[in-house]
Amino acid sequence: MKRVAILCGGPGSEHEISCLSAGGVLSAINRGEYEPILIGISRQGDWMVLPLDYPLSLENGTLPSVSGNYPEVTRGKNGITVDGAQLVVDVIFPVLHGTYGEDGQLQSDLDQLGIPYVGSGTVASEQAMDKSDAKTFFSSAGIAIAPSITVTENEWRRSPSTVTQSIEPLGMPLFVKASRGGSSRGTVKVKELNTFAAAMDEALSFDSKVLIESAIDGAEVECAVLEIDGTPQASIPGKVWIDPQYEFYDYQAKYLDGATRIDIPAPFSAEIIEKIQSYALIAFKAIGARGLARVDFFVTHDGEIIINEINTMPGFTRTSAYPKMWQATGIGYSEVITHLLQSALAR
Repeated sequence: MKRVAILCGGPGSEHEISCLSAGGVLSAINRGEYEPILIGISRQGDWMVLPLDYPLSLENGTLPSVSGNYPEVTRGKNGITVDGAQLVVDVIFPVLHGTYGEDGQLQSDLDQLGIPYVGSGTVASEQAMDKSDAKTFFSSAGIAIAPSITVTENEWRRSPSTVTQSIEPLGMPLFVKASRGGSSRGTVKVKELNTFAAAMDEALSFDSKVLIESAIDGAEVECAVLEIDGTPQASIPGKVWIDPQYEFYDYQAKYLDGATRIDIPAPFSAEIIEKIQSYALIAFKAIGARGLARVDFFVTHDGEIIINEINTMPGFTRTSAYPKMWQATGIGYSEVITHLLQSALAR
């Protein structure tokens, strides 16, 4: 039986969502083949072994988090130790999202351990997390992207008027996004120029690099990619429905208010569905992703498909879009987890 270390938490802004995802993995992993070990990472970056019954669900509107006094995990080139004793781990499932979890930092740390892990490596994670860089890869691979510019904090502080002038060709509305933010944190929809400066300040509070792009008028569509026996495959895509009270698919709508759902299959022609699946696989390969990803698109009213972003460790609860799309495609939640672990162990 293989021993699987499930990592959750972390110092990033998606700490709580990571805990929810880990709770899902823990509940669905095939314990006939895998023995789970739960490792939490506090907001301060401390690693600790958590009991398998540690609370990892939404309770009375409160999201779970990693805290408390538990055995400390020490990492080194020879693997993982707890209280001076070697912790035998065959594979790591890092269910961390956003900063630290998806931007290559955690992957760089895991590479030092010499233990295989689920998901993309350091370089691919870093490239995917940076929306501005990722768009360059997607465009080079032949996938349409929204018109945009990238601005650094220094450029904005040095001459806000120059930046403000440079966005005129993008029109209104537009989106101001922390280039390396996750779960729509640090993303602001701007409908009037007089709110642009405040949007920049909000985005810069999450990252020193900001992506400013034209808003696309179209349906939001997601497609899941999963490596099965070494070959990436694309799921049936789903269309995101958002309660009209929300301007866009933001953090509050995604996780806290039940204000979204995903309709699977997405209500498009077979031709458009096939194109979405094809583009999802092209995007996955373009950044060198491994294991899994969720690729997000817009489909305009005239059928144009424009890529939005790729997530190398998408939300992974039972009710998250990623497992739902695979369920509709014929692969259940537990089976998805098994494929991911098999892919990691085969590398």
